Amino acid sequence: MKLFDYDDTDINSIYSYAKKLEGMTFHEVLDEYERSPIKSYGGKLYDAYANFENMVVREKTVEYGFGASLNDKAKGQLGNFIEKYYFGYDPNGNQEADFNKIGLELKQTPIDKTKKGEYRAGERLSITNISYNEPVEEDFYKSHVWEKIKCILLIHYLRDKSIERLDYVIKFVNLFSPPKDDLKIIIDDYNQINEKIKQGKAHELSEGDTMYLGACTKGATAKKSMRPQYYGDHTLAKKRNYCFKVSYMNYVLKNYILQKNVPCESIIKEDIKTSFQEHVVSLINKHIGMTDKELCEMYNRPYNNNKAQWNDLAFRMLGIKGNHAAEFQKANIVVKTIRIEENGKNRENMSFAPFKFKELVQEEWEDSTVFNYFDTTQFLFVVFQKVSDAYVIQKAKLWHMPYYDLNEIVKSEWQNYKNIIKNGVIFKKVKNLDGELEVKNNLPGMKDTEIIHIRPHAQKSAYKLNDGFLKGNVERDADELPNGEWMTKQSFWLNKQYILKQLK
Repeated sequence: MKLFDYDDTDINSIYSYAKKLEGMTFHEVLDEYERSPIKSYGGKLYDAYANFENMVVREKTVEYGFGASLNDKAKGQLGNFIEKYYFGYDPNGNQEADFNKIGLELKQTPIDKTKKGEYRAGERLSITNISYNEPVEEDFYKSHVWEKIKCILLIHYLRDKSIERLDYVIKFVNLFSPPKDDLKIIIDDYNQINEKIKQGKAHELSEGDTMYLGACTKGATAKKSMRPQYYGDHTLAKKRNYCFKVSYMNYVLKNYILQKNVPCESIIKEDIKTSFQEHVVSLINKHIGMTDKELCEMYNRPYNNNKAQWNDLAFRMLGIKGNHAAEFQKANIVVKTIRIEENGKNRENMSFAPFKFKELVQEEWEDSTVFNYFDTTQFLFVVFQKVSDAYVIQKAKLWHMPYYDLNEIVKSEWQNYKNIIKNGVIFKKVKNLDGELEVKNNLPGMKDTEIIHIRPHAQKSAYKLNDGFLKGNVERDADELPNGEWMTKQSFWLNKQYILKQLK
């Protein structure tokens, strides 16, 4: 292979050269660079060691050629490797596109392989920084965001944490531009982010505010990344980047890169004059006042009064058959139906996926599963109210958890659960009315919390305690605690009173 053998004024030349990366590891790219007598695009012969320190640090991790090592905390380094050692130019922080002569941006992003052997996006795709030093650019097509996304050379590498990072394989190289339908929503997202910034509320930005284009945090720690805002009273706000959300990147991978026939429907079937969020809510709200029985008749489905019925009605009102709308998958929107009883109270708490005790105690808040779920997820609440013997459609509401609720209250409640589990859950065995032993614990219940609580997420209770006590199917229904004991699998739940409060 001849390195740097491309024309930076010709997109086809760059793309053809880039496609040769497919199947290579980062180590092989570095090996090619070491063998090459030329060390930069359009450059002359010079020493192989020159400028290498720009890319690596001499720290304690596994050593690679020249006695140097990768800095594990620098997420962009693999991308910088491609820029410097394959395309032969020095990485920089310029707002213009990487190949500025033709407006082509180079982006690399990891993919993971699931246990089923399927690929999924590994993380969000950072685009460009949000500046707090100057007014926002009102015109999207004059913005740095558009400059960076209008044409992307997108490189996917397969992440495998069991091997050294330089041994990761580059799987796919493609040219990507957001499709027209996506771009309309991306522009809406851009304007929504900027509107919050102009209100002096950059400190309240959240990925859950928007659909495809998000405002993600940037910086090693929250304190180090705080900056005064340009607008308002200049309140300190975390450094953030515009990014494509991980849900959008997953859709891009499956539909635009792998070109798999994933069963997705589109809610938008024609040009709309409102935002997507307003359009979705209007599809539900035009049914306000109708009973579930009337809706079943309208959509030609049996009235069977089971829990799935109301979810199915919500999907039918949206014009889709299930929770697989393309826009919902790209934006990470979850549809939840809520039934309010005649007394004004909702029937159920809202459950989420079970967690592993040992994994929970290793998490830090901003990297935690709970934080990332609520920070990046929007919910479409479809509300039914009980009237006599039927439930009447009341309203729809797109919602994501407010910044304060998530970063103050939920954080505190999550931290409390983490501390108790880490220090050792205290169990107490008591006899029930039938004389059978039941196991109680000191984990806070719903009555002890404001927003989230944990409760069992298993078929039946199961325990294996250090005192020899054994109950239930431990292998199927229990999970191991840090101290070696086993208790029934648990998941986080949103308190039903909190949900009702948000709806009001």
